[in-house]
Amino acid sequence: MNNQTKRLFIAELAYYTTMSTYSIKDLERLTNVKAHTIRMWEKRYAIVDPDRSDTNIRFYTDEDLKRLLNISILNRHGIKISKIAGMSNQELNQKIMEVIRPESDYLSQIESLVVAMIELNEDRFERILNQSIMKIGFEESLYHVIYPFFEKIGILWQTGTINPAQEHFISNLIRMKLCVAVDSLPAVHDPHARKIILFLPEWELHEIGLLTYYYLSRKHGFKVIYLGQNVPILDLFSVAQTVEPDMIATYFVSAVGLPEMNKYIGMLAEHFSGKPIFVSGIQAANINFTLPEGVRTVSSAMEFKRLLKAYAH
Repeated sequence: MNNQTKRLFIAELAYYTTMSTYSIKDLERLTNVKAHTIRMWEKRYAIVDPDRSDTNIRFYTDEDLKRLLNISILNRHGIKISKIAGMSNQELNQKIMEVIRPESDYLSQIESLVVAMIELNEDRFERILNQSIMKIGFEESLYHVIYPFFEKIGILWQTGTINPAQEHFISNLIRMKLCVAVDSLPAVHDPHARKIILFLPEWELHEIGLLTYYYLSRKHGFKVIYLGQNVPILDLFSVAQTVEPDMIATYFVSAVGLPEMNKYIGMLAEHFSGKPIFVSGIQAANINFTLPEGVRTVSSAMEFKRLLKAYAH
């Protein structure tokens, strides 16, 4: 697909995916601006002009959300709302690229990536992420921008705030970045290197978090057996019997009941008794039952890196 065909495809896709609407609570969650502040900005500065339902409840469009995200970034950088209110969307975008500091302003970068996702704007995504990588390097960008952004869109997808096309669009762009980064790493030839199996359960297709762990494991000298998505548990056990891993890591994004998750983790703990098992993802964060011995939840890419270092020898 040449660049012109690609742009036309993305533009057509954007046309068919701009039907999302948002409540004021959705905007609060996405922009980190309190609902009462949004209402005040509407009244005083006509920042956005929401439509209303038959029952007089405000609802907002993608365009409203993008504008509010851009406004919240500039306002957080000390620009007065009265001045921002007079800017066109083009002026907002230009000013944002001037004020974002890749070495420290991670929240603004994440919010700008949310805008790129909503717009299906690959150029904006590339500019923001490449700027961060050039300033602080790929691994630091992974900790502070890519992984937190992925966690954010996972929550938004689960709550229905974004549609599947938007989530797939941005996830595939991140996936390509991670695959290139993994391919750039040297092969692990140390016969004594510790081995880790990375896999997703048979109901799970969201791969970005696991690819992040793949990169970090390889970067820090582990031999990785990467099984990827949708792995039946008996196949996992069969592979493990052959490769004899030192540890296991998996990722839960898709909704699954806590009793089913408890049972599944119990089966892993029983089969891999004595080996560390790391469980991550937004569903793992909801665990309210006692984990079996050897199993622990991991809340961030940086925490996973610390665990790799602890188990490296």
